[in-house]
Amino acid sequence: MKTVISKAQHAFEQCFGASPDMLIRAPGRVNLIGEHTDYNDGFVLPCAIDFGTVAAASRRDDQKVCVVAADYDNDRDEFDLSQPIEYRDNKLWANYIRGVIKYLAERGFVFGGMNIAVSGNVPQGAGLSSSASLEVVIGQTVKALYDLPVSREVIALNGQQAENQFVGCNCGIMDQLISACGEDGHALLIDCRSLETRAVAMPENSVVMIINSNKKRGLVDSEYNTRRRQCEAAAEFFGVPALRDVTMELFTARAHELDAVTAKRARHVISENIRTLAAAEALKDGDLPRLSQLMAESHHSMRDDFEITVPEIDALVTIIGDVIGAEGGVRMTGGGFGGCVVALVKPEHVAPVTDAINAHYTAISGLIADIYVCRASDGAGVIR
Repeated sequence: MKTVISKAQHAFEQCFGASPDMLIRAPGRVNLIGEHTDYNDGFVLPCAIDFGTVAAASRRDDQKVCVVAADYDNDRDEFDLSQPIEYRDNKLWANYIRGVIKYLAERGFVFGGMNIAVSGNVPQGAGLSSSASLEVVIGQTVKALYDLPVSREVIALNGQQAENQFVGCNCGIMDQLISACGEDGHALLIDCRSLETRAVAMPENSVVMIINSNKKRGLVDSEYNTRRRQCEAAAEFFGVPALRDVTMELFTARAHELDAVTAKRARHVISENIRTLAAAEALKDGDLPRLSQLMAESHHSMRDDFEITVPEIDALVTIIGDVIGAEGGVRMTGGGFGGCVVALVKPEHVAPVTDAINAHYTAISGLIADIYVCRASDGAGVIR
């Protein structure tokens, strides 16, 4: 993160002619297990990672907000807090920031203008929540600059609202909540209905590998919305608020009454919730063979029931699984149709996993994978 910090700081000094008063960071995340469960009021088990977004910031004496994107050649956006904050068609990155600030003001928090420079190193389009990291860092920045009494949970909810209602992308609460509330060396079991969290210690002899397939994620938005509608239809059929409330026994008894596709979608979500709770226990106990089994079952369910994997992702999971066996877990992570694979592995497996991917993946897919070795990190906060 040192490079990102210096890039944000340099952009601030270059564009505003002074040093920033504060540096704030917010991490990206990877979800170990619990896929497409968040918008079904279910359970997820992500961890914050040591890739993220940094904001260099200072107060202004007026109502103007000036933002510089260091990663887009210091592209600049300005708006006035005394005027309605509007969507910008020609500057998409700025809408995440505008949305966060708009909804913080609408929640009744009082603050003035600010100069902000942002930079990040979360790989974009890989399903590691670069957008949530940006939303949370902006929320934390406004809080820190103006000493606002806003909780981490509200910062997360506000970021989700910005993405859903201002940017126009449907997402659950997981991405923002783990970025805001992550704990060093821990995953976080999140109840997406109550927003209750429980920190689960990661095994000391393990590291997180994230492998970006570099398969472009085609149709991901439309397919996401389709899956969401199918899950809502299944919950309506069972007469419950969300699939979180359907037991496997109830599903099994009545699945034949659903159309085949909707039944498969529901089965994934219901079984994934069960797996996620079991995985939290396996992680706490350091039971890697059990975690390996649960992550494999999760991947198969995403492939066969939720139908969101692609051949390139399946190939990566097979390549990695052949190396680590039951001494770690591997599965697709994120929305699907490309993106990333997550693997929890022993440190001594990092090199052989990397070698196996480099030896076999390109031959199978024609693509070159990007490999990141991460550790579970703290959630958002002030650097200085």
